Amino acid sequence: MSKKHSEGLARGLTHYGDPAFSLYLRRSFALSTGMSGELLSRPVVGIATSPSGFNNCHRHFPELLEAVKRGVLAAGGLPLDFPTISLGEVFLNPTSLMYRNLMSMDVEEMIRAQPMDAVVLMGGCDKTVPAQLMGAASAGVPAVQLVGGPMMTGRYRGERLGACTDCRRYWAQYRANTVSAAEITEVESRLATTAGTCAAMGTASTMACLAEALGMSLPGTASIPAVHADRLRAAEATGRAGVQLIRSRITPRHVITPAAVENALRVLLAIGGSTNAIIHLTAIAGRLGIEVPLTRLNELSETTPVLVNLKPTGQHYMEDFYAAGGMSAVLRELKHLLNLDCVSVTGETLGARLEAERDLYVDHEVIRSADDPVEPVGGLVALFGSLAPRGAILKRSAADKSLFESEGRAVVFESLQDLAERIDSDDLEATPGDFLVLKHAGPMSASGMPEAGYLPIPGKLARAGVKDMVRISDARMSGTAFGTVVLHVTPEAAAGGILALVHNGDRIAISVAKRRIDLLVDDTELARRRQISKPSADRPARGYARLYAEHVLQADQGCDFDFLQGS
Repeated sequence: MSKKHSEGLARGLTHYGDPAFSLYLRRSFALSTGMSGELLSRPVVGIATSPSGFNNCHRHFPELLEAVKRGVLAAGGLPLDFPTISLGEVFLNPTSLMYRNLMSMDVEEMIRAQPMDAVVLMGGCDKTVPAQLMGAASAGVPAVQLVGGPMMTGRYRGERLGACTDCRRYWAQYRANTVSAAEITEVESRLATTAGTCAAMGTASTMACLAEALGMSLPGTASIPAVHADRLRAAEATGRAGVQLIRSRITPRHVITPAAVENALRVLLAIGGSTNAIIHLTAIAGRLGIEVPLTRLNELSETTPVLVNLKPTGQHYMEDFYAAGGMSAVLRELKHLLNLDCVSVTGETLGARLEAERDLYVDHEVIRSADDPVEPVGGLVALFGSLAPRGAILKRSAADKSLFESEGRAVVFESLQDLAERIDSDDLEATPGDFLVLKHAGPMSASGMPEAGYLPIPGKLARAGVKDMVRISDARMSGTAFGTVVLHVTPEAAAGGILALVHNGDRIAISVAKRRIDLLVDDTELARRRQISKPSADRPARGYARLYAEHVLQADQGCDFDFLQGS
């Protein structure tokens, strides 16, 4: 076949035993769409799109899709959109992370199976962007990410509100009886008032920023609000970029390099981003055989300041971040720490991009200068020790520093159900200095590692005015949450980790300065407990849940499937 026969609709022919017949048949069916032969002869830009009635964050995607198509057509390509799984964060049971790998497989296989020369990835809500980047990295076709953008804030009695940091703050007040049922109902209707992802620097916004830091999305597009006209212009430009990728043949492997991953880690630390991003970035990099050691995270955290004054670690919202200079401003302040030779989907190096943006306006109230940071060190650290031999994560920029060097008595919850049943009981033996410990909420558990690591303050303590305690689990936490919360304890309890052996009354010590988290129980006693402990026999019988349970990796490997890792 000629070169032309391997491009556009002639790419990846269906097998009928006769390639010429396959192409003839495909063209005949394509003509039934009513498009001209001239259009159908163009190179194809596939558009992976993920709207759903169960995903409020993506409700503006139909309009965004039309803008992408405009860009593709204007640049001389043929846009063909296709649906994939959509992961609406708050609508999935038991948790959206469980279905991230399934969406990544859907994206990968549909890119491979359908005739496209490049692909635009349209995502936004927390797990959709990492799933799309994972799938595209594995598929190997030129790809560019377009995020949906954050919501605008709402208003409640003169106060700006944004999902979901403010929702957690008000819910804590409601649990403490300082906000009434009528008030919490009114707040509920003001938290999420437009299309788009959470208005704070949660997981969705963090992953949007990391996609740009990696070079997988167009410069300056990470933080444009969902309802802003600039978002539509970004969509059109992304469509044009999809056609340019066909000519440049830049694939995710050219963009997502070890140096680019390190840049993304720097950005994650500087923006005070979500703890979830460690799992997602590790999984994306893992598809290309790139490791993300938690020890390296700690090294980078010591030399990377927190620059962004956004909730949950600061005062502002994503719409303010965009107006303040967005990712361009952050990258410029970090320039001396970044690998500037990294290439983006545009073909431009990071150094060249920053040189072209020298005259950018920056609001230093929202995005601080490197000389005057919000915090002098990075927002995240990894803790290691007898309780977490392979690591655990603490978002220190959103925690109470007075608890960083402490020892406490363990108040243990064996499961999510146990937590729900006892956390608000007046009979719960818990004091402000205790450490709340949740087991069996990791990736191999039946709950699939939900965002349950942000354990609520026990009801009686909340009513007494306690606002933070040390909380430890193998679960995750929403990027919009705050508190002294140790997450992703690895190995998890369901995998036989030491966490499974923690008993009520045990002493646990944490030291952020030493990066330690230790269970203060001697080895002889732990050996005795292990002998009498009974591993969970609960295993899904069929379907995707069984596949997940049998192949999911631990948090330090990104919770990807073992058979999807790259080399």
